[in-house]
Amino acid sequence: MVRTSRRALVMAMVLVVLGGLGWSPPGQAARQAAPLAHAPGSWTAGPNLGTKRTEVAAAVLDNVLYVVGQYPGGSGQPGTNEAFDPRDGRWTTRAPLPADLNHACAAAIGGRLYVAGGYLGTGPGAAALFAYDPGADAWTTRAPMPTPRGALTCVVLDDRLYAIGGEGPGGDTGVVEVYDPATDAWDASLPPMPTARNHIAGAVLDGRIHVVGGRAARRGALMQTHEVYDPATRSWSEAPPLPTGRSGMMATVYRGRMHVLGGERGPATFAEHEAFDHASGTWATMAPLPTPRHGLGVVTLNDAIYVAAGGPQPGATVSDALEIFSLP
Repeated sequence: MVRTSRRALVMAMVLVVLGGLGWSPPGQAARQAAPLAHAPGSWTAGPNLGTKRTEVAAAVLDNVLYVVGQYPGGSGQPGTNEAFDPRDGRWTTRAPLPADLNHACAAAIGGRLYVAGGYLGTGPGAAALFAYDPGADAWTTRAPMPTPRGALTCVVLDDRLYAIGGEGPGGDTGVVEVYDPATDAWDASLPPMPTARNHIAGAVLDGRIHVVGGRAARRGALMQTHEVYDPATRSWSEAPPLPTGRSGMMATVYRGRMHVLGGERGPATFAEHEAFDHASGTWATMAPLPTPRHGLGVVTLNDAIYVAAGGPQPGATVSDALEIFSLP
């Protein structure tokens, strides 16, 4: 009996250590966040998308959620563009992207939706930039990024689009390029992000750009890295690390904190939902995603977080889920 108990204890310790390295028992494709009775917030299920997709780009324009693009193998057509209007609770199909992009990024500026970079099908990183006019339901081609790349992050600051990091023909990059819609031109003079990486998440918090997580060297080390760009000093600094290292997650700012949701690591997807408070420099654990997934779209809309599509298992799996998080 004593020998059996010791063996069980040793095996349990091994599983804990391997779990910390990203290993999961065979058949465990989704890694649920540990249930915490005190984890704040609650989730509700919204209407499913019209298509099942992963590696999408998402943004809010005029209080409408747009989910654009997909990895090959989804149920949508190349460049699928669906819009959800919470006022009527319906998804509608809009004009598709002019290119078959996935792993792109999206943001809204001045009444237009911009989609930058990504991979062309299963091919290399793209430099493309497209702008969508919801009134005309039409796309136009804008000046391409100086550095082609996919699995990047985009944020908007002072009505300009910052395209950061990702993976291009030369591998992982920390490049930062800024697009001005008023001049249809890019500025490539900014200092690069210190840690070159792809499959990252970014958000603007208190006038600074926060970039978290990711991976490097083609599915190599997964990162808790959290780096912050200050436009006033044109410099980068380190910040408290993301508690759960992962890639393929997304971030949004909700009620003054940066929320990071989902992601993948090795054979597992993540339900983890962690929020960073810039004022205190601390992370908090929030109510986990009901459906763990990576390559998802995450936005803030109408005082709630909307999480759309994404892969429930690592790789080219797809989902049509829409789940909505809110705080009291």
